[in-house]
Formats: sequence, C-alpha cells, structure tokens
Amino acid sequence: MDSADPLHRRERTAPALSFGGVADAYDRARPSYPAEAVTWLTGLDHAHVLELGAGTGKLTEELVRQGHRVVATDPIDAMLRHLVRRLPGTPAAVAAAERIPLRARSVDTVVGAQSFHWWDVERALPEIARVLRPGGHLSLVWNLRDERIPWVRRLGTLIGTQEQQNDPTHALLSSNLFGFVESATFRFWQPLDRARLRDLVLSRSNIAMMTETNRERVMAQVDEMYESYGRGADGMLLPYVTRCYKAVVRPPSLADDDRPDRPTPSRASDDGGDADALLIDFQ
Repeated sequence: MDSADPLHRRERTAPALSFGGVADAYDRARPSYPAEAVTWLTGLDHAHVLELGAGTGKLTEELVRQGHRVVATDPIDAMLRHLVRRLPGTPAAVAAAERIPLRARSVDTVVGAQSFHWWDVERALPEIARVLRPGGHLSLVWNLRDERIPWVRRLGTLIGTQEQQNDPTHALLSSNLFGFVESATFRFWQPLDRARLRDLVLSRSNIAMMTETNRERVMAQVDEMYESYGRGADGMLLPYVTRCYKAVVRPPSLADDDRPDRPTPSRASDDGGDADALLIDFQ
C-alpha cells in the first residue's frame, strides 16, 4: 500500500502514539545510550542538534552533558513533559519528523533514537535534509537487546522483537538526499530488578496496545521468567547492542530554500505552560 495513503499512515503511526499512555514506565525503565556512542553520532565539536522522537529525554540528557545545543521534539506531549522536567532550559516542542518547525539549514546534526522506524520516510527525509546545514549529518541509533544469549531470546519471544531489525541504510541511500552511510556498534548492560523489568515490558508499544487480559498474561510470563533467572535480590543484567548510523546530507538545491509555511509547534513544559524557548533559527 502507498505510504502516502492516509489510512496506511494512521495504521503505521498508531503504535508510536501509544507511548503516551506508558510515558511514566518508559521514563523509569528505558536505558540511556553509551557516552561513546553519542560522541560517535555527533562528533567532538559542540554542535547545534535537532533531536526527533526525543521521548522522555534518554538520549537528550547525554547530548546536553556533552555540550551540544539541543532542540528536542516528539509528537507526544506526555513524553516531552518528562524531558523538560529532567532538562529545564532545553527547548522542547511537540512536532513530528514529517513536519519540522525549523528554518532551512539551521542545524548541524539531526538525531533520532529508537524513532526512525516510526517515520514516514518519504516525508521525513526531505524535511531533515532541508534543516541540515551543508556537511551536516543525520544520525540514528537503536538500543537492541542482545538475543544471542538464550534467556534474552526467551524474553524477546514473550514480549516481541519488532525493534530488533532496523537498518536505515537502504532508505537513506535510495532517497538520494544523503551520502555514504557509516555504522558503528557499542555494547552495555542494563541492571534490572523485577519492577524495572515490568516497566520495561509495559513501555513497549505492542504491549501497550494489547487488551488488558492479554497484557496481564504476558506480564505473568515475564514475572515467572524473572523468578527463574536465579539472581534473587541482585536482579538481572540485560545485555544491549547499540547500533549507530550516520550519513552526510547532500548539497541542497535551490528548491530547498527556506519556506515560510513552517508550523508553529506546540510546546511542552512541566506546568502546562510554554517551554523555556521557542524553536527558532540558531543563526
């Protein structure tokens, strides 16, 4: 089915928007990203970074810590409210990758963590190319469970593994908007006790969209697996592979000049008012 078809787009985005109901669990349980991976994605120089699908700020926090000037966007207000509480002063706005409320050629790097697979790439990639400065990069990252380990593979069988197969290379190259795609891999372990493992499972879109009966059945199986893991009060260590990709934007054409029809974004804050900064050109 054509990705531009409205019904198809609603079907594709429904799981992504389901995160609004599990924002608290997502914030408590989702891991951050290795510092060395973030450095690889952005470089050592302090950059103007646009983060798409920033969620509750897991990646944003490390970007800010490394000295980058970040504008964080996400289509779900409930997620961004966690981000602005965690990182007061960081500009954050409710916006989607398919319609970015920034001027043309205004950022050095666009990053997306655990979000590329939710985008309508035919609409999002031209928007990303539009806002990147010449020589700028699109950088993408996923934390993926290392399912080479038997018990991790069993967990994936219980809760789903749809995020385990994501390689943006073909989409980026076939768009003709980006050059050679570089990749890198990093590894880390996430400590989990019973409560945090439950939150990690509940924060998944496919679990959030289940009926209550089916969700309780899955959670009972997850509890049983945790009990059989054998680490007791010490909990478990969940191994992750962090897969990173980046590609330089191709030189813009005259058709990519800034357009005056950028939308005014909704802005998130912890008190329901305006965020600390509007999305503006960084010049």
